[in-house]
Amino acid sequence: MKILFVAVLSIFYVLDGYSQQEEFITVVGDSLIGKLIAGESIREVYGDVVLTQGNVVVNCNKAIQYISSNNAELIGNVIIKQDTLTIFTEKAFYYGNERKAESNSGVKLDDKKVILTADTGEYYFNEDRAFFRHNVKLYDTVTTLTSSELTYFKNENRIIAVGDVKIIDPENIIEADTLEHFREMRITFADKNVSISNNVNNVIIYGDHLEDYARKFYTIVDESPLLIQIDTSFIKRDTALAVYEKDTTLSIKLDTLIIRSLVMESFRDTLNTFKAKDSVEIVRGEFASKNDFTIYYRDDQKIITNKTTVDSKQPIMWYENSQLTGDSITIFLRDNKIELLEINSNAFILSKEESFANRFNQISGERVLIFFNEEGISRFEVYGGVHSIYYMFEEREANGLTKSSSQSATIGIADNQVNEVRLYGSPTSEYYPENMVEGKEFSYTLPEFIYFENRPKKENLVKIGK
Repeated sequence: MKILFVAVLSIFYVLDGYSQQEEFITVVGDSLIGKLIAGESIREVYGDVVLTQGNVVVNCNKAIQYISSNNAELIGNVIIKQDTLTIFTEKAFYYGNERKAESNSGVKLDDKKVILTADTGEYYFNEDRAFFRHNVKLYDTVTTLTSSELTYFKNENRIIAVGDVKIIDPENIIEADTLEHFREMRITFADKNVSISNNVNNVIIYGDHLEDYARKFYTIVDESPLLIQIDTSFIKRDTALAVYEKDTTLSIKLDTLIIRSLVMESFRDTLNTFKAKDSVEIVRGEFASKNDFTIYYRDDQKIITNKTTVDSKQPIMWYENSQLTGDSITIFLRDNKIELLEINSNAFILSKEESFANRFNQISGERVLIFFNEEGISRFEVYGGVHSIYYMFEEREANGLTKSSSQSATIGIADNQVNEVRLYGSPTSEYYPENMVEGKEFSYTLPEFIYFENRPKKENLVKIGK
């Protein structure tokens, strides 16, 4: 019985000794000075100082140990290690009861996965959590992140950054007020004053909430998204249109693409597509559009706007003084310039005569092709149940109108004027003299006629909060 008691007592002392080793810090060095200040025992340890608490080991030049509070001030060439984690700084304070180290003397963390630097930092060894502030920089083999504040959850491979956040990876640059990043999965959530830019295609998307899934090559912005695709003439200067209150402002050439909608998605896979959904507004040079759905095939240089349902509104497009509607409108680009525009199903075009408020040239059909050259529109091709109304002029004086119908038509354009009209398939044409037209222009409209006055404007699209 006595032997058993001694054995149990021995185990108790071993366990108690292990507990004490885990709870209290120990400090050793080349020399030691003991003091009593304000009733607390203090030990100053010099030369090859080693502080230990459990699996935390600290090396430094000097340590001031506060016995009763279980804390220590660390001075000179401070190196703190825990397993694969290493922290470097010149001065630090170690809290034994909290198992926490903090430094205001510039700090560097290296855990073999990331390197993290900042002016000040704290590390919680029981939680494997770091909190760094001021001039924070984190980088690994894939990304570089800078911010004002950053919390790093080591075991979760998770980062929460706040204030002037910027994260750079091989594909994109993301900026935001706040950002959460999962390193291993390469997933990023960003909020407030967000921008994501891609230098390859010169696209910048702004918004207030972004989710980026880098491994899936997918990004969604679903709060106040705005896309700007900048052409080669884009410049930065100190005056022009401010975008999301950045210090730099933007000068945007007329053929820069601007898109605003309620939701934007980017698919950077083999198709390299971009989608804008709900209340979509587009401006590009002399073009503008309002629609419910737009898909942009970047590699194919093709933009398509569609009706989303049978009962939804047709997409509307404007070019110079013309308005186009149809169930589907496709823009084909070449070298960043518009080459062909195709309207499919219930196509309708009207052009307003600038000198006459109520006179609109009109043409309708099932399918319309509009071809472009360096000067602008070169010709129209219209197919399927073609109907048209064209106003006539003689020496710039109004001279009635012509109503025509056919199965197909070709309209040639030169110097921005109609110079040839060819009708095919049972063509008919009627002329109405000026005395029958003047003051009665709206009695000469095709069934599809609606004149929309809500054309998007570049300066409105880039305004904050729109």
